[in-house]
Amino acid sequence: MAGDDALAAIEAYRDARRAGDAESALAFFSEDFRSAGGRTKDDIRASMPASGSRSKGLDLGQAVVAIDGGTATIDPVAIRSPTGGGIFEFTLRCESDGVWRCVSIAGSRHADPAAETARGVRERLLRDPARPGYHFVVPEGVAMPLDPNGAIYWKGRYHLFYIFQDARFGRRSDHWGHVSSTDLVHWRHHPTGLLEGMYSGNCFLNAEGVPTICYHQAGQGNAIAVALDDDLDEWRKLESNPITPQTEPDDPHHGRFSSWDPFAWVDQRTYYAIFGGTRPAVATSETLQGPWRYVGDLFAHGVDGVSIDEDVSCPELFSLGNKEVVLCISHRLGCRYYIGEWRDERFYPESHAQMSWVDNSFFAPESLRDDSGRRIMWAWILDEPEFGARADHGWSGTLSLPRVLTLGDDNRLRIDVPEELETLRRDEVRRGPLTIGAGVDLPLEGVGGDSLELRLELDGGDASRFGVKVRVSPGGEEETAIFYDTDDQALSVDTRRSGPDDTPRAVESGPLSVKDGERLVLRVFVDRSVVEVFANQRQAIARRIYPSRPDSLGVRLFSSGGDAVAHSIRAWTISPSNPY
Repeated sequence: MAGDDALAAIEAYRDARRAGDAESALAFFSEDFRSAGGRTKDDIRASMPASGSRSKGLDLGQAVVAIDGGTATIDPVAIRSPTGGGIFEFTLRCESDGVWRCVSIAGSRHADPAAETARGVRERLLRDPARPGYHFVVPEGVAMPLDPNGAIYWKGRYHLFYIFQDARFGRRSDHWGHVSSTDLVHWRHHPTGLLEGMYSGNCFLNAEGVPTICYHQAGQGNAIAVALDDDLDEWRKLESNPITPQTEPDDPHHGRFSSWDPFAWVDQRTYYAIFGGTRPAVATSETLQGPWRYVGDLFAHGVDGVSIDEDVSCPELFSLGNKEVVLCISHRLGCRYYIGEWRDERFYPESHAQMSWVDNSFFAPESLRDDSGRRIMWAWILDEPEFGARADHGWSGTLSLPRVLTLGDDNRLRIDVPEELETLRRDEVRRGPLTIGAGVDLPLEGVGGDSLELRLELDGGDASRFGVKVRVSPGGEEETAIFYDTDDQALSVDTRRSGPDDTPRAVESGPLSVKDGERLVLRVFVDRSVVEVFANQRQAIARRIYPSRPDSLGVRLFSSGGDAVAHSIRAWTISPSNPY
């Protein structure tokens, strides 16, 4: 058959090259040969050593022969050579003497759909002006929800899991994605080993020192899985799942608690788990496999400022200083925390504070303790309030910067970013001191962009409001204002002019009291559609913005009600750390 003869001809050429038979190799080419790059048979003859070359190889393993009359195309043909290689299409012609010879070599027409789809997705994401460059972003698709989960420092790496969805089992379901890092800024993606119906949970070391996750399994209840390898890629879900205690009608705990959003740990070989919900519970067991039983309510009593019935989801319990912290959300309020004491298998709250105020856009906290003793947390920053997802962009799912938590003397969290983020800084600019006149917007020449860090030391003087505006267009049509309000004693981020009417527009304000003689120290991180602000290590706000103008890149200082002074201004461009 013609196809077999054409394939035999190129196989003979391959064998001649392997054997170093230059004469037979050259005979494969027609006198009419011309490559896509313009090379002729004479060019091949001139470049081919008399002894041939054993270094060039042809791989015909995937090649398909197509016959059209007296012409054959063979594609793809992989050429491997120290001086070059690639994937090509060979065109052969059956000449007048009945021999098939090569008349052309050109780039392969053979498509690699998976690679080309992946490349297309990556390039589209890289061109998206809203996609953050140094905040962790879901690598592909729309993750809704994107709760961070299972954070643990293990074997020299920070491991972080997150919820995402796909239809690999025939219907859309939730799985845990997995990334790890040595520096908190560059993340390596792992295979997905935790599949099907996986919801919020945590990771801890069990009594044998093995990483173990406690999570919510859809359709079953709260459950346990144990790591099988040190990369945390392989896991074994317990056959004894779920761990939800089984109660009878005469049990005082029967019907009181939900099996939802667990958090587990081990204390002197006794296992505990918080079960989230509107009435969070504590359960305990002597072994991972159970049986598990309810101890009772998590909270020993209520605390001023929040209802005892407020939803407690995504809970965590950890020590900080000489106190314990319950970090959680409610679906209504977003991220929040309690300070108090854990004793007698209950939590005794002493204070409560929010980390999200105007809506619930700062959501689903997750934290770990690293080898230096730092408590580091992340949260999901919603695209829009009320769980809006900007799915028309082809992606959704952004985490906050890692935040280092410590405890202040006032029983409030101190919040800062880890020093590892400084490795992304470049092109430092310094300004100051500068006086900011009342009612004046003062542009900072040489400072701007959509990926930057600002560190400002400000004295408000008699001003009622003072601060900085970022992502400012030249005419001021778009801007995001960050300021301290001396009357309200609040740090605020105003996004009402950050972008078009169909983008998030709100003023988020968190309580902050700047003492007499104390300067306002702001650290502002702009990352395309994310703005995060840290003030005096005592308050932090994260918001999403979507400027529509490509020239909304300016930075301006401002003050109202009186003059303010910028004692120190430092600015850096921040290099992106996400691969795309």
